[in-house]
Amino acid sequence: MDGKALLARLPAVRGRLEPEFPLADLTWFRTGGPAEVLFTPADEDDLAAFLAATPADVPVTVLGVGSNTLVRDGGVPGVVIRLGRGFGGLELLENSQIEAGTAVPDVKAARFAADNGIDGLTFLRGIPGTIGGALRMNGGAYGGETKDVLISARAVDRQGRKIVLNNADMGYSYRHCGAAADLIFTSAVLQGRPGDKAAILAAMDEITAKRELTQPVKSRTGGSTFKNPEGHKSWQLIDAAGLRGLRVGGAHMSELHCNFLINDGNATAHDIETLGETVRERVKAHSGVELEWEIKRIGVPA
Repeated sequence: MDGKALLARLPAVRGRLEPEFPLADLTWFRTGGPAEVLFTPADEDDLAAFLAATPADVPVTVLGVGSNTLVRDGGVPGVVIRLGRGFGGLELLENSQIEAGTAVPDVKAARFAADNGIDGLTFLRGIPGTIGGALRMNGGAYGGETKDVLISARAVDRQGRKIVLNNADMGYSYRHCGAAADLIFTSAVLQGRPGDKAAILAAMDEITAKRELTQPVKSRTGGSTFKNPEGHKSWQLIDAAGLRGLRVGGAHMSELHCNFLINDGNATAHDIETLGETVRERVKAHSGVELEWEIKRIGVPA
């Protein structure tokens, strides 16, 4: 990868273009290689203009807050787009709706709703990511999913066109979004319902307490590693195969919640991915059930 050479092929922007940016600094696993070029757009117009003018042969990858993303050790070719402050707005609308930029952390959106007496969005407190990530994977927790509350989403496509999608356009199923892969979501309108602020905040505190008790939330992890196969819970399959605590290099399966991969501090992305693949193979051999990655893996091996 040659970030400076790629930079010369890219259009001028109002945001930031940074060659060979170390992505480990931006992910919760704290490992992996650099982006050939990292682009932080100033706002939706800046993003649209950039995509319209960027050569079609330049790969484009979107990175959110990096909570459920593993960047491989060889880094990510092309342009990595990370939405920042220009996509961090929160607005109270009529009829218990809120509009949230896709860089807004899910927990912040949940708190904003609670502070305005809006119930129904409390489950967002349990998702360690952003609104953009929740849109892209139908994020859910504690009995709620994005598909249950989404009214509409704004997005920009690879040609720089701005579009609006309604809930049906998203093609949602469990931890899956059927919208075109090249769409970069920029904001969402979410539907809540009137509620009591104190009761909503108490429910959020309960979610926080449950997460801290049952998940290694203070470790270098990517959240749930594998989706729950139909009729099963991934952690139970992993535990039944005797894989709780299994280690590869500087990575291990959490003793507290064995569907969480942990970077002990010196793990490479290769360690983490190898551990995940080993778990998949052994679970299939033990139970016949095939686990599917929930963590998004991007980039190339070293």
